[in-house]
Parts: sequence; C-alpha cells; structure tokens
Amino acid sequence: MFGWRSKEPQPHRRVAEDLIAEGNRAEDAGDLVRACRLYREAVAAAPRLAKAHLNLGIGLEAAGEASGAIASYEAALAIDPANTAANYNLGRSLYTRGASAQAQPLLKQALTLQPDFPQARIMHGYVLQQLGRLDEAAAELTLGLEGRPDDQAARAVLSEILLVQAGAHYQAGRHSAAIDGYRRAVAAKPDHVAALSDLGTALLAVGRSAEAREYYGRAAALEPQSAAAHYNLALAQREGGESEAAIASFRRAIALDPSLAPAHYGLGHALRESASVDEALAAFRQAFALRPDYAEARWSYVMAQLPAVYGVHDEPMASRRKFAAELANLEQWFAAGGSAQGFMAVGAHQPFAIAYDEEDNRPLLARYGALCSRVMADWQRREGLPSPGERRHRPQRIGIVSSHFRSHSVWNAPAKGWFRELDASRFALYAFDLGAGEDAQTKFAQSRAARYEGGPRDLRQWVDAIRACDPDVLIYPEVGMHPMTARLAALRLAPLQAASWGHPETTGLPTIDCYLSAQAFEPPGAEAYYTERLVALPQFGCLLERPNVVPEYPDLARAGIDPGLPLLICPGMAFKYAPKHDWVFPEIARRLGPCRFIFFRHWNRALNERLAERLRAAFSAHSLEAGRFVSFLPWQTPAQFHGWMRRADVYLDTIGFSGFNTALHAVECSLPIVTREGRFMRGRLASGILKRLGLAELVAPTEQAYVDLAVRLVEDAKYSEGVARRMELARASLYEDVAPVRALEALLAG
Repeated sequence: MFGWRSKEPQPHRRVAEDLIAEGNRAEDAGDLVRACRLYREAVAAAPRLAKAHLNLGIGLEAAGEASGAIASYEAALAIDPANTAANYNLGRSLYTRGASAQAQPLLKQALTLQPDFPQARIMHGYVLQQLGRLDEAAAELTLGLEGRPDDQAARAVLSEILLVQAGAHYQAGRHSAAIDGYRRAVAAKPDHVAALSDLGTALLAVGRSAEAREYYGRAAALEPQSAAAHYNLALAQREGGESEAAIASFRRAIALDPSLAPAHYGLGHALRESASVDEALAAFRQAFALRPDYAEARWSYVMAQLPAVYGVHDEPMASRRKFAAELANLEQWFAAGGSAQGFMAVGAHQPFAIAYDEEDNRPLLARYGALCSRVMADWQRREGLPSPGERRHRPQRIGIVSSHFRSHSVWNAPAKGWFRELDASRFALYAFDLGAGEDAQTKFAQSRAARYEGGPRDLRQWVDAIRACDPDVLIYPEVGMHPMTARLAALRLAPLQAASWGHPETTGLPTIDCYLSAQAFEPPGAEAYYTERLVALPQFGCLLERPNVVPEYPDLARAGIDPGLPLLICPGMAFKYAPKHDWVFPEIARRLGPCRFIFFRHWNRALNERLAERLRAAFSAHSLEAGRFVSFLPWQTPAQFHGWMRRADVYLDTIGFSGFNTALHAVECSLPIVTREGRFMRGRLASGILKRLGLAELVAPTEQAYVDLAVRLVEDAKYSEGVARRMELARASLYEDVAPVRALEALLAG
C-alpha cells in the first residue's frame, strides 16, 4: 500500500484499520460485496482517513462500480493530495472513461511523488497518446517498460506510436529518421507485422535491399497467408538481384490472392530479368487485364519486347518490329484516355536494350520520347506547374540531375569534371542526387555544389526541389538508367535542358534541347541520329582524371586457368554482346589454338547463361568446345580487374557498343586493345581513345580485321610489346584536358 497521512483520532483509526484489514482478506478471497461493505464501515468509522476511501475505491472499481470508485478516489485526494496511489488510481479510472485531459495531471503528480513507478509511467504514456503528445508518450512508455519489460500491452502501444512517428518521417522524405523510428517500433514489439513491413519498405527506398529482405521475410513468416507480405518480400529479393527467389515469392503472393495486380506486374519484371521473356509478357498482360488502367504494366509490356540479352534463337530485328508495333498500341491507349497515373509508367521500364543493337534508333526513340513527354506534360498541367521562364541568373544556375554522384562510370566521365572545373564565378552548380548511398565522390560533389539535394523523394518532391532552385540550365549526365531521371528529363523544368553521353544514345525526348557529345566519338553526319541538337565538345567531351588503382593480381590456378595460355579479356556485361558478333571468339580460338577468353559475370545469372549458351553454340559451329576456351569469372573489384588486365595479353572491346572506362583502365595497364569502330557514337568510345593515343592501327574496320588484329597481338610478342610501350608513353594525353569544360562554358554562356 502507498503512503498516506491520517487526520483521525487514534481510536477511530485503529477501528478503521481493522476493518480495512478484514476487507483486504475478503477481497483476496473474491468476496467483493463483503469487502466493499467493510471498507464503507471503515470510512464511516474514520471519515478523514484517506486510506479508507482509497481501499473503498479499489473495491468498487473491482466490483465494476466505476462512478463510485472515482468518487472514493476523489475523497481520498481531498484528504491527502499527496497520496500517490489515489492520484494514480483516479488518473487511470478517468483515462478508462475517456477523460484523458483530466487524467494527465493526476498521473503526472503520482510520478512527481514517486518517480520509480513503472505502472504510472505506462498509464501516463497511454494518456499522452490519447492527447496527441506522441513524443512524450513514447518517452514515458519506454521508461515504464524498463521496470515492466513483460507488459505486452504497453509494448504494443509504444510500437504503434513509434510506427506513426516513423511514417510521418517517411512521408516527409526523412528516411534516416523513419528507419530509426521503425527499428524502435520493431524493438518494442518484435512480432509487429506492420512495423516489420514498413521498416522493410523504408530500407528498400534507400537501396538497402538485403536488410529490407530480412524484415519482409520476418513479416511473411509471421503471416504466411498474407499475400501482401510475400509480395513485399519479392520486391526486396528482386531489388537484391535474387530473381529466382523473387519469382517464387511473387507466385506465392499470387496463389494467395490471384487478383493482386502488382504481384503479376512484379512477377513480369522478375521473369524478364531471368530471361523468361514469354512468361514475363504473359504476367504483364495479366496485370493490366486485372487493372485495365495499370499504365506501368502496359508500358512494361511494350519495353519487354526487347530482350535484355538475346538468346540463341532470338532474332533482334523481329524484336524491334514487335517493339514498334506495341509502342503504337501504347500510343493509341494513351490517346484514348489512358490513365491519370500514367506518369508513374514513364521510366519504370525503359528501352535500354535497344542501344545494344547497332542500328539507327532515332525513329523509334523519337516516338518513345514524344510519348514520355506527352504523358509527363499532362501530369505537369494537372499539378498546375507552369513552364520556366527565360534564363536570368548571374552566375548562371546549372542543375545536374543524376543517380550517380558516386564512384561510377557516369560520374567519372562526364560529370566529375564539371564540378571540378566549371568557373564558379560564372556558373553555380546545383546537384540533384536521385541515387542511394554515398562515398567520397558524393562528398566531393557536395563540397563543390552551391546546393545539394539528395535522398529518396517522389516525383513531385523532386520537381519542387528543382523548381525551388530555379535553374537556368538542367544537365542530365545520362538518361536511360534510372526511372526518376527519365520522368524528370521528360518535363520542362529549365529554359535549357541537355543530356550527356553517360548513356551514349539519343534520349528521343523533345524536352531535351541539346546532346553533349564528343568530337572524338562522333562519325560524320552524326546529327542525323539525334532528336536533340548535337553539340560535339572537344576530344572526349569531358575532363578525365587518371585512375589510381593498385592492382590485385589473380591466382590463375585457383581460377582453373592454365597460366601458360594466352589470356584475352572480354570486359563487357552480357547485354553488350550482340549475337551477330559471337563468331569472332571461336574464330580467334581456331586460329590461336589453346587460349582463354575471360568474361565477367553480371549479377543476373540468367543473362550470363544466355550469353554462355550463345557462345557454346558459336564454338560448336566451329567444331570447338566452348568450355576449353571460355571462363566466366565473378564481377571484380577495380583492384582485381586491374590485376587481370595486367596479366592478360589482349583486351577485346565489345563490338557495336564500346567500352570507355574499361578501355581507360586497359590503357593504364598497358594492355593492347582491339576494337572495331562502330557506326554510331556508342560503338566508337574505345576507338576515340586509341586515336588520341596515336594507336589508330588498333581500330579494325571490320570484324574479320578485328580477329586478325587479336591474333597478331597474341602471336607477335614484339609488336604487342611495342604497342604497350607506345600506350604507356602517350596515355598522359588522355587526362586533365580542360578544353571540353571551356567549350561547355561557352555553350552555356551563349
């Protein structure tokens, strides 16, 4: 029993105490009627004894007489305002009747009188929650649970409060605070499915798919019959590159709820990534059959006509014809009304694969780009966002919009040089970082920007952030790799908008005014291949820094490779290899005899297998066994990659879609490069480097000449060593050239 003070004469108090003691025994025996009668007799014997009123209140409350209990607690407090138990019990009783405003000061008083009172802490937390004072409520419940860790009801309430707070942070784009809040909600109640799921969603939004998968998996284990739980788990698995696991989870969600259209849509993406194109198309069709206005599913159905990697029996031109036909259907669907949510489809799935066909893509991409801009313009009108005015700031405000403000080929070339060398007295750089994660290069961009905006946001939030900076020019280092980049680039958000060659292909977007390319890469008449005004800046179109990588040399025996064999490095990802060029590898092998082609695996095993299957067929057509010549190694760190190139004999550039950053690394390793100059800029990156080095002889005019050159570089050691020496002597000329930046400044000032 809690402390009290008596104002009754001693004889009356002794009688009341005896009655209270007898009432306590009756209450313990479950006889509440007798207990309350004895407590009333105690009150009658000693009406100024607070303890008697308090015990009567407790008895009446136990008997279900709430009004009488409250009156008794009030009587006890009238006698003894410092009675901790009376303050607590009255506060708790008022809370249960919905009178939280009256309960709060009573519970606060109880805690002032006795700070170490966990039940009162918890009850005070409940009251503060009802009053909307969530921060204080969470603090009180946390303290209360330290004294009552097994109070599951309190844990549930605390978890709900933390969930609401974290959700507010998430909606406001404060993802770090949201993740912290969701973690606290899960810690308070580890089996809280909504908290686990929301934490997974917040982690997935910042690119932490492995952690998201853990929490989604726990939610699915707790609710195995929840289609939503399996769907969320599938999203994280797919984001983490686990296509097979994602397919299984999407299928489980669909089995539980066949009408869940987003699960069919997600399954379509996972199947496409696993190279099951026909099944992917069927999944997309089912998604928009269930939801006819499902613009993302219709859009993805069109884009999926282009396989990421062609199989043995695929015909690229047939795929292009299907793409064109389905694009026409999509244009008609939008023209007929489409969906108000159509803007969400733009960029969700892009015709990235079309760039790997060595064909003039301008006609198709112009239609695609016009559709993107038309859909996004409708959204812009509905949002009431006017087009920007004329350029007017001094210094000019240059916005750079990218998901690659970190160590990445798009940052290294072309974007980093702008941050290093653009004249800060004339041009203020505004960085809009759409990506997840950061490194030293992110910090460098932040240090050089007049303003840096980063972190996951939705479309309207990004548009508002860009408009708030009121840029005179927006530059997109690449358009084609990130969904949000595509949506923003399809809007008119600055008087002048440009794209650059981080993705070396026309955007097709009428909202992009010019394309910043490079003189070293463009063929004669190249302007015909762009919907934008082509601006070929000097040399490589950007300033390059020399790579600084300490090589980590490979253990050939551990990799199962005979160190005595010639090694030919094939550095491209699977989608860079076009089927029509597969024959060059067995032809080189036929002429060289024993040798090893070193390929590197993409994270998506299905795409690697498609390429491997094609190579097996190509070698078989030459009566050779691919396994004796071809090795697929895990993707390497820069240090490991350098080690392989320093050990190799020849670098075989991808034909039709050339390497640039990988070719620069080969130059740093003095590794002779073989390339075939392409018809378009995207196939002329390595040839541009070689010509700058004075090694145009390594640029083959045909595939047969490519084979001849590869064979010569392996067989003629003296010639190969001479090429390596010339490369070493000339490579400094590739770096620290500010001419492209000065030319860009002149363009921006014009």
